[in-house]
Amino acid sequence: MASSSSSTVAGLTAAALVTVGVLAYQASAGVPAGPGEPRASGAPAAAASKAPRDRTDPAAPPAGSGTGERVVYSVDDDRVWLVGADGRVRRAFPVTPGAVDPEPGTYEVTSRSKRVTGSDGVPVEHVVRFTSVDGVAIGFSAAVDGSAPRLGPGARTGGIRQSRADGAAMWSFATIGQKVVVVR
Repeated sequence: MASSSSSTVAGLTAAALVTVGVLAYQASAGVPAGPGEPRASGAPAAAASKAPRDRTDPAAPPAGSGTGERVVYSVDDDRVWLVGADGRVRRAFPVTPGAVDPEPGTYEVTSRSKRVTGSDGVPVEHVVRFTSVDGVAIGFSAAVDGSAPRLGPGARTGGIRQSRADGAAMWSFATIGQKVVVVR
């Protein structure tokens, strides 16, 4: 009789361990690998997380990007809007992102550099930084030679490149403390 009850306990223990293993796998399958990395499930994020666009005025900043004077950066659209205190767009332009994206949210310009060498080794100007992700500084810049970021395998660059003319406009607009809103 003792051997049949120990067999039952062993069987129930094995079944419980299998169940816990399956549940742990299911829970981990939907978790992103880390910031800026694809989701393990391969499924896109919910469509509701992307800020809606104004189809009648494509130059308008995304709805839900805040009010007042701000820089709006859309990670999904690779686009920037410089919005004045009155809510009117002063300038909108495309950008080329680095390898590391900031999370959606509201930030402030924390530092600026007139001219430095970018993390990809290219001289850049009008650098406007607003956050960092895992030690990688994130900010807007313009390559002096007009080039896009050079992203090699495993690159961890946070420079969001813009044209030199757009970089000059950003430099004039986004001083220390300026609000930066990042949306999908």
